[in-house]
Order: sequence, then structure tokens, then C-alpha cells
Amino acid sequence: MHVSAECYPIAKVGGLADVVGALPKYQNEIGAKSSVVMPFYNNKFTQANKFTSIYQSKVRLGNEELKFDILKVKGSVLEFDIFFIHIENLLYTTEVYTENDTNRFLAFQIAALDWMLTLTEKPKVIHCHDHHTGLIPFMAQESYKYETLNKIPVITTIHNGQYQGWMPYDNIYKIPMFNIEKVGLLLWNGMVNSLAAAIKCAWRITTVSPSYMEELKYNANGLEALLASESAKAIGILNGIDSKVWNPETDTYIVKNYKKTTVESGKKANKKWLCSQFNLDESKPLFAFIGRLVGEKGADLLPYAIDYALRDKEISVLVLGSGFKQTESQLLDLIPRHNGNYNAYIGYDEKLSHIIYAGADFLLMPSRVEPCGLNQMYSLRYGTVPVVRRIGGLKDTVIDIGDNGFGICHNEVSVNDIVVSIHRGKEFYDNKKKFKTNRKRMMSIDHSWKVSAKAYINLYKSIK
Repeated sequence: MHVSAECYPIAKVGGLADVVGALPKYQNEIGAKSSVVMPFYNNKFTQANKFTSIYQSKVRLGNEELKFDILKVKGSVLEFDIFFIHIENLLYTTEVYTENDTNRFLAFQIAALDWMLTLTEKPKVIHCHDHHTGLIPFMAQESYKYETLNKIPVITTIHNGQYQGWMPYDNIYKIPMFNIEKVGLLLWNGMVNSLAAAIKCAWRITTVSPSYMEELKYNANGLEALLASESAKAIGILNGIDSKVWNPETDTYIVKNYKKTTVESGKKANKKWLCSQFNLDESKPLFAFIGRLVGEKGADLLPYAIDYALRDKEISVLVLGSGFKQTESQLLDLIPRHNGNYNAYIGYDEKLSHIIYAGADFLLMPSRVEPCGLNQMYSLRYGTVPVVRRIGGLKDTVIDIGDNGFGICHNEVSVNDIVVSIHRGKEFYDNKKKFKTNRKRMMSIDHSWKVSAKAYINLYKSIK
């Protein structure tokens, strides 16, 4: 049973949702019985579907008792069972994350374990995702009321170690009763730290790529020493992508479908549509950025790198994303300066993102932090060359063309590195024969969830 704050297509803020929305599906395909439990939000999915209550009770949060329901969606909506924890006025919000997340996600975790206590068939593995579920390993192990669950292996996957679920010490009384001598398992630097507790108490720790596991040992927002000391139970398993959703042969979002043998005509049709919509020249190589305009993604450098790179009028650049307001303004300000060679769409549009993967020639990912990254895998699937910084999952999935690979890589997060990589891309694009051959090579790479789902199943089975 996966426990998560996000799950695509129900509620998505980042890559966590994509993982939790795909991994159970592929685990079920290879013979596991995999399900998800998550909060019941007030969003498009919950408004568009009907639900039935399969369990009702009250969750105690300190001195307060809150009514909760376990809901199940009516009909066959997804390819795995999904259960929702509904707590009116607490979890039932229009946004996944709010300013009251300490109470929201603590109540969610307690309710999840309370419900599991009542199940005739208990989960054989509880798989927690990120700090929002980080207290489950501790509570399952140490809280007296969950004693019948403490033989169930609990796995924690770290999707982003920078966010850790800190809470003041005086919130401890809200956690179901445990031996106070074990309070140190909850603490890190004088505060309750949900992710630190998970690292200490989970039976196994995974990250979403092997390189990210190693990087966390020296860049984990204060948890470096803890992760190094717990490294014997830690393993990096690379995320996959949902190859049914991200498939240029069947993708209903894109202008023209294509496969390896028709990639040239397919990408040309999608590029033509993009260029007509955004006033760009389809004869020039098109570099694109899709993602959050935040420091982690290196997006603060994009306005300067794009401005400099566009001194070469023989390229085009298109940006899709939102985030830091100053970066948004800077990117919009570039449009009149580079009319015909550059454009930006501030916001997010799922359909447009698919067409960009299908129509662009290159995808820019100058990330400072990238635990796994899915965008580079999407781009490979659609025959688009990833231009990435060697970090985390990008390092594990993209090999530079100079090393007999298929992508373009740089080592630092700097304007110069981004611009040099764009220029390398332009040179590669001009070698038409190699560029076309590379497209087919990229589309042959298998980053589907099949491999990763099996790796997780093997991990579960290995736990004694």
C-alpha cells in the first residue's frame, strides 16, 4: 500500500504525483496487488467523480477528535485501487499544500494507520512517499496502538530531500502515545523532523535515482550525516515514465502521431504548429524549457542565457512554465527583444507540454537539484535531445554525444554552460544525418516503469 500526498491524475504538484500514479499500475501488471491511500481534496477529480464510504471513524489529534471517512471512487477510473481519507475542514482543501500542513498531514497519517488496524488483510508492505508520510515508519514501530502493525515492513522513498516536514517540539503530544525515551527518533537539530524520523525508522530508504542517493550524503539540507550513517539500508532506484501516457504513437494531445520510422514527419508537423502559434521560424532548431521557474531548476539563469544565446539568430527558444515572479517578468520582457526567435507561455498547459516534447528539437534542463527528473525521459521518448546538467537522475539517464551518447551535458549551473550547450546543440542539429539517426536511437531507449516496478518488488521481497 502506497501512502502519498499526491497521485496523478488526481492531485499533482510535481513529479511525486507522476510516480505514485504510475508505479502501482505497473506493479499490478507484474503480479503484485498494489494500491494507494491519499487525502481527499476539493479538486476537479473529486468533483467529477462519485465516491462511496467504506469506513468511518474518528482520528485523535492531540486533544481534538476529528471525524474521518475512507472513500473509494465508484467505477473503474484507474488501473489500481485508490483510497481517500476525507477529513472535512482539514484535508478537504482546493490546494494540496497549505499553511496548516503540520496538522493536515499528521492527521492523514494517523487516520491511515488507524484504518489499516481494522483491515482483515493487512498490507504486506507499507510504502511511504516523502516527508508528508514520514511519521508513519515511527508510529508503526513505536506507538503502542499500532503494535499489531510493527512487523509490516515500511519503505520510505525520498523524492526531494530538501523538504523535510519540520514541526516544533511541542507538537509531539499529537502523535499517538509512545515510550518517551524513544523521542530522539523523531528529532533532528531540536525539532521534530518527519523525513529524519522516516530515515531512522523505515526498514528501507530509497531515492528516485542512484546518483541522487549519493548526492544526498553531501547535500541533504542538514541530513547528510544521518543519510550517510543509514546508508546500509538505502538504495537508489531510478524512476520510470508511464509509457502509455507518454507515447508519441498514441498521444491524443499532439498534432500528429508518429513512431521511430515516421519521426521526421511527425516532429515536423508538431514543430510547425508550435512555430505558427508562437511566431517562430520552423527551419531553425527549437530549444524548449518546460517546468517550474524556480532556483532548483536553474530557471533564474534562463533569461540571461537565452538573451545571450539569441545573439545567434539561427536558433529559436520557447519557454513553458511558472514560478518565481521576477523570472516570469524577465522571460516576458525578452519577447519583444527577440521577436521571431523567442516566446514564452507563463503558466502550465498539459496539452501544450506534450506538443512541445513532440515538436521541439532540444529540451533545456539546467537543474541545480534533480532527484530523478522525468522531463528528460519524456523528451527521449519523443525524439527530443535533452540538454542537461550532470546532476541526480539527469546524470543517470543522459549520456553526452561526445561520449558516444545521445544528449548534451554540462557540469555547472551557469549562464556560460547553458549557452555553450545551446551552441553545441546547434552544431549537432546542422549535422542532419547524425541528428536524424540520434532521434531514432533516443526513441529506442526504454525508461518505462516496467524495470523500476520490478526493482521495487524485488526490494520488498528481499526484506527479512
